[in-house]
Amino acid sequence: MSFETFNFTPAINKAISEAGYNNPTEIQKKSIPEILLNKHILASAQTGTGKTAAFVLPILELLLKDKNKVRGPRVLIVSPTRELANQITDSVKKYARYTNINSATVVGGMSYKLQNKLLSKPLDILIATPGRLLDLFQQGKIKFKDTKIMVLDEADKMLDMGFVPDIRKIFNATNKQQQMLMFSATLDKSVSKIANEFLKDPLTISIKPDTKGHVNIQQSLYYVDNQFHKQQLLKHFLADTDLNQAIIFTATKRQADKLTDDLYHSDFKTAALHGDMSQGSRTKTINRFKRNEIKVLVATDLASRGIDVKDITHVFNYDMPRFAEDYIHRIGRTGRANKKGLALSFVSPTDREHLRKIERFTGFKIETKVIPGMEPTNKASEHSEKKKRSGNGAPFNKSKRGFDKSRK
Repeated sequence: MSFETFNFTPAINKAISEAGYNNPTEIQKKSIPEILLNKHILASAQTGTGKTAAFVLPILELLLKDKNKVRGPRVLIVSPTRELANQITDSVKKYARYTNINSATVVGGMSYKLQNKLLSKPLDILIATPGRLLDLFQQGKIKFKDTKIMVLDEADKMLDMGFVPDIRKIFNATNKQQQMLMFSATLDKSVSKIANEFLKDPLTISIKPDTKGHVNIQQSLYYVDNQFHKQQLLKHFLADTDLNQAIIFTATKRQADKLTDDLYHSDFKTAALHGDMSQGSRTKTINRFKRNEIKVLVATDLASRGIDVKDITHVFNYDMPRFAEDYIHRIGRTGRANKKGLALSFVSPTDREHLRKIERFTGFKIETKVIPGMEPTNKASEHSEKKKRSGNGAPFNKSKRGFDKSRK
């Protein structure tokens, strides 16, 4: 199946071709035809499956066929974070480049003066984060009477981040007749409940997470008592002579900076990568990492998207991800090009519910390990957790590891 099957206009087909895409992904095959039929969609697919294009492409096609001249926005795309909103914006611009469709983005952190200027003109597509969008609506800077399509992207993240009340207020400000599209990494009860509130008889599309590419990745977890215990384990593994390059994932930008500083002063070639850095700084850091000038990259989930370095031997979940999809995305940074990789997760008492969600999502029990002399002191809690998880993971081949610090 090729993109030509969808009968997109030549302008869209040209943009798809120039982007280097020939065949649609599974989520695109199943979503695009249904969106073109104006159906309400509830779709589940993980990051990296072409999910954004699955709704952007048919939306552009529908806009081109609708000749009505209105002030807009005709399409409203709501995303939980500014980083994700900016990624959607890039996708819209890429595929709409040969059309006269215009778009704007309003997110937290941008000046109100600039956003008011963007909203003062007729608009086809508006990409926004919930808080800033609601704020601008309440100021009377934007109306939704012309909105024909509304997209809720990363619905599970919006739910977790507490944005549902804002989404509800925005939805109630529309005429409620628009086509509704909801995309989420998971389709649990809470997501389904939101879908029932906003969508009318939706078609449910679910693409199972692809873990086949992880056959070369040895996954293991280590229970930790506190931050000090976590740091001691991390430095132990970073001294491994088999380590070529590593990515360490943290939950916050502040933690990424703090850990980077600590590792740098412990003589590891380390740099941070997160959303508060300028685009120029991020690009420079990624290029240095690709040239192996940096051995250890400490990153947040969103900032690390798009990194493709084939010689990463270790991935550390220094802070466990809140979303199971992010776990798959993280560990997929290693074990590439038929090479072996290690994915090591540090699980604190507050992380254990996240761990259970990850194992349910992947259908894989991660093996629990300990380092002699660095065992967790809360053994009773660890034993209880193992019983809850019903097993100790799939067997792995164990090998001896050598130790030698990477120096600046």
